[in-house]
This record gives sequence, C-alpha cells and structure tokens, in this order.
Amino acid sequence: MQKANTIRKKHSREGRDDRIFNIVAITLVTLAAVIVLVPLLNVVAASFSSSKAVNAGRVLLWPVDFTLENYRTVLKYDSVWLGYRNTIFYTIAGTAISVTLSMFCAYPLAQRRFSGRKFFNKLFLFTMIFNGGMIPTYIVVRDLKILNTVWSILLPAAVSFYNVIIIRNFVETSIPAELEESTRVDGCTPARYFVSFVLPLSKPIIAVIAMYYAVGQWNDYFNAFLYLTDKDLYPLQLFLREILLSSKFDSSNMDPDTAAAIQGLADTLKYVIIVVSTLPLMCIYPFVQKHFVKGVMIGSVKG
Repeated sequence: MQKANTIRKKHSREGRDDRIFNIVAITLVTLAAVIVLVPLLNVVAASFSSSKAVNAGRVLLWPVDFTLENYRTVLKYDSVWLGYRNTIFYTIAGTAISVTLSMFCAYPLAQRRFSGRKFFNKLFLFTMIFNGGMIPTYIVVRDLKILNTVWSILLPAAVSFYNVIIIRNFVETSIPAELEESTRVDGCTPARYFVSFVLPLSKPIIAVIAMYYAVGQWNDYFNAFLYLTDKDLYPLQLFLREILLSSKFDSSNMDPDTAAAIQGLADTLKYVIIVVSTLPLMCIYPFVQKHFVKGVMIGSVKG
C-alpha cells in the first residue's frame, strides 16, 4: 500500500511538472508570436492606410482610411515588374544550383570510408571563419569576366558550408550505411545509389536547404549592387531602393503643407515596399512548411 502511494505521488509530481512546463512553453511561444506578428501586421496595415493616418500614429493593427493608392504608386513603375522577373529567375536558378552543389559536396563528406573526409571538412570549415573578403572576391569575379552578368549573382554565393554541414549530418544520421552495402551487393553503382536512394530519402532536408537558399537569394541585394551596372539585370530589391531614393526631395522651395503631404506619402511607400518585397516568400512558405519542419526535426535526431 505504501509503495502504491509512493508511485501515485511520483506520478502526481511528474504531472504537475509537465503542466508547469507546458504553461511556461505556451507563454513563451505566445510572447514570441506577438513580438513577430505585431510589427508585421502594423506594416501591412500601414501600407493600406492613408499617409495622414500613418504619420499621425493612428495605425496599429488595422488600416485607417483604407486606400490602395500607395500600391498603385509603387506598382505603376515598370521597373518593379522587371525586378520581380529578374528576382524570380535569380531565386529559382540560384536555389537549383546551390542545392545541387551542396548535395554533391555533402554526400562524400558523409562517407566514413572517404579518405580525405577530415581534411576537406576542416578546409571548408576554415572558409566559414576566414573568408576572402569583399575586394578579393570582386577581383575574382572580375577576372572570371562575369561582372555585369547573371553569373555574378548566381556563382559567388552558390554554396554555404553551413548548409552543407546540415545535409552531411542528415545523411550520416538518417540514411543507414547498410542500405548502400545491400544495394552494392545487388550491383547498384554509386551514382545510381545517389540518384535512386539518397536523393529521394533526402527530400525533407532538401526542402529545408532550398528554403534557406531561396530566402537568401530573394533578399540579397548587395551582390547585385556590387557586380551589376546594367539595370535590365537588377533584382527587385535594387529597383525598390531606387524608388525610395527617388521619393526624397528638396522641400526648401515648397510650402509646408505640400512638403508635409509629399513627405508623408514617401514615408508610407516604405511600408508598401516591405510588403511587395516579402509577400511572395510569405505565400510560398506554407506549402513547404511540412517538409521544412520535418527536415529540421529529422536532422536533429540520430536514427
């Protein structure tokens, strides 16, 4: 009887600890969601509000004096649509190149029988800590004669060893070595094994890495700012930057009311530009979220 009471007390204590943990976890997650969502909703609401309402601080989470004029002002620029086209191309092509190269790099590094495994792991890790720097990288791009071409956007940041490490760990922990041995007995070549077994089993981590690369490629503007002079090749971010710069004006020769109205519109356009530049990724993420979460969790548990 005493033993049964001890067991009940133990389970009761464990249940109470679990409830406390759940309450703390839910509170922290809710707080994090509020911290993320409130600024996001504020930006979206401000983009649909009048400039007077925004500048008066009346907009919080819901549009005030709802208007689409801000979006008409931005989207009337042909450069925005050209920027969308270029950025979509850079994102798709860059992600495909990056994921392919990262898989080809990570798979050999995950093979314990590869004699140069430790050396190349340390060599690539060294590049994460000490990179070449902006000027040497620019000189390399110039000497390769890819300045002012799409390749200057796609190649310099094609592979991130951080992502290679994630793929390598996934292959090591989630794809058993016995599988390769059994397929080799059946006459499967290494290339066939990689294509027919490794790639299909790596779909979750490929989705994760593709999302990482796609977000980085979509948001990147510095490489384009550095390597491109042809505006026909500009990504969306550079065109939006030009719109922001063009909205600046000299108010010294204007009456105060006109200057305030124009400045208010210019400030409101910043919110529109944030929405325009992030909306595509926000629309795509829900479709890859399942693979994204699965890939991250599988990569964190040794199987």
